[in-house]
Amino acid sequence: MKWLWAVMGVLILLLQVRLWVGEGSFAQVWSLDQTIATQRAENAKLAARNDRLYAEVRNLRAGQGAIEERARLNLGLIAEGETFFLVVEP
Repeated sequence: MKWLWAVMGVLILLLQVRLWVGEGSFAQVWSLDQTIATQRAENAKLAARNDRLYAEVRNLRAGQGAIEERARLNLGLIAEGETFFLVVEP
């Protein structure tokens, strides 16, 4: 009877070792959950960035107003017939 208890104890111990260490263990599952959460957060940031870029592309394709605005702000261009005034604060 003692050897039966010993065999069962060893089996339980082997099952516990597999549960805590090795492939599919709690530690590996926890690590994968953290990796998945990190990747989902990064994907959300990239999706928001993509949405902003798509909106900008649609805006630039929609009309001349967006292109003109970009030229004025980024390049400092002025249209024909406009007068440029530079205000200098004392």
